[in-house]
Amino acid sequence: MLDFLPFRSSFRGLAKRGARNPRLRAKSLSVLVDSRFSASTTAVLMMIAPRRIVVMTMVLAIMTIAPAMAQSDLKAPAMAQETRLTLGTATPGGGFPVYGAAFVETVKEADPSLVVEAKNTKGSAENIPLLEEGRLDLALVQGEAAHEAFAGIGRPLTNLKVITAMYSTPGLFVVRADSPARRIADLTGKPVAFGAQGSGLVILARYVLDGLGLDQMNDFQAIFLERAGDGPAMVLDGRAAALWGGGTGWPGFATMAKAGARFIAPTPDEIDRILAKHAFLKRLTLPAGSYPGQDQAIASVGSWSFVLARPTLDDAVAYRLARALHKGEAALAVRLPQARETTAANTAAAVFTPDLLHPGVARYLREIGVMR
Repeated sequence: MLDFLPFRSSFRGLAKRGARNPRLRAKSLSVLVDSRFSASTTAVLMMIAPRRIVVMTMVLAIMTIAPAMAQSDLKAPAMAQETRLTLGTATPGGGFPVYGAAFVETVKEADPSLVVEAKNTKGSAENIPLLEEGRLDLALVQGEAAHEAFAGIGRPLTNLKVITAMYSTPGLFVVRADSPARRIADLTGKPVAFGAQGSGLVILARYVLDGLGLDQMNDFQAIFLERAGDGPAMVLDGRAAALWGGGTGWPGFATMAKAGARFIAPTPDEIDRILAKHAFLKRLTLPAGSYPGQDQAIASVGSWSFVLARPTLDDAVAYRLARALHKGEAALAVRLPQARETTAANTAAAVFTPDLLHPGVARYLREIGVMR
């Protein structure tokens, strides 16, 4: 809004003084208009009665200032419109809700116009149909569940798209430190907590065991949890012989390790057998020191988890998400150590095929040079 107070106050003072001293009025008027307008404009104003000066000054000010302001407005960057998104995670006590919280805060810090709300779900198995139905905008999906959806295994092909790779997940069993079990075969016939029924970790266990000629349901007393966080207590109090999980920073493993635990993974020969049957799985390693008391790196198999988007998510929104996550990579790693793997470069490398990336994400990755 234009501010004419300087003009108005100047002319009011001039009018009061000029009423008492005409010569002072003429001299002051000359100085005032000369300081604001060109010589030709000054000559016109000097011929106008004092009562009309304010009106004419305002008109001329509009003619002089308004174009400059309009030009300034055209050059000013538009504020990004606030975009609200829902993010499906999993049941409390698992790794997905922890990651989801770090994801939300990182995106908000990097781009305040992106407002992401995390929601607990039953995990990967529920997140995929919720995305397809448009009831979620984004969701965390474990690698094996994503593989089945993209490959159409046991279901129609999905048209969901990848926003980012989250982290790699080497699958492992964990037992109490005093457990006699040393190998996967030692757990057969025993009660094993495989995780929440809708969790992608349950699917990973099924593939790993199938590669060894074992059946999750028939060769174990399979326990499926209502809440992922219930597993450690069941092992520690003896209701379960082992807990299945995966990756660094997984809450169930952290709880077990603090109480005293030991990890069980496939042997090198078993890893070869698993990969020979399920080539989409990858050789992955749990780094030494990932959990208390874990002094040695542990080799296993697993996959990458992803943040997926509903197929109708706007390209511009996906682009902004990719940019915010790239900008916030260091901050995300500080919030959650395993999220240090959430990088633009890993996203480009981890997808099964580049066409699974959301077009807005792919455009951003090409712009920063991590993908052709």
